[in-house]
Amino acid sequence: MIRRVFGWIVDIAVALAFAWFCLHSFGTQVQMVGQSMMPLLQSGDVVLVDRLCYDFGKPDRMDIVVFLRDDNRANIKRVIGIPGDVVQITNGFLYLNGERLAAEEGLDQVALAGLAEHPVELGEGEYFLLGDNRDSSEDSRFANVGNVREEQILGKVWMRIFPLLDMGLIRSR
Repeated sequence: MIRRVFGWIVDIAVALAFAWFCLHSFGTQVQMVGQSMMPLLQSGDVVLVDRLCYDFGKPDRMDIVVFLRDDNRANIKRVIGIPGDVVQITNGFLYLNGERLAAEEGLDQVALAGLAEHPVELGEGEYFLLGDNRDSSEDSRFANVGNVREEQILGKVWMRIFPLLDMGLIRSR
């Protein structure tokens, strides 16, 4: 009898530890604030963040990520430039390493160049992030955000959980 009870206790402890690991790694919730990621994400949407994926890899171009700004606010943006890239916005279009970005749904167009009016060279561990709604996004084009350091990136957005009618996986383009 004692062996059976002890077995149950061990099983429950293992299940709780596994649940905690999954929740901590894949279940961090972040709420979208503002219109900067429309039409993909609306203000008030709640997403889950995979915090584990960047422990084993690096953010890739077009990933949707959550990062902490210098004022400790969590923001959601899309990775455009990765370390070693040169990003520039000229005549309303986005250029990476001298070539116009080939992107769907107008993601290659930017009305306001900001800091990227001149070439922005990304150093080791630096990323250039933009919101999908370029006209309503505070992102790497502006000095208060600038290039985002790798250690500021918390993880990759992988699922919308609220509103329930829009629940589903978030795929990078």
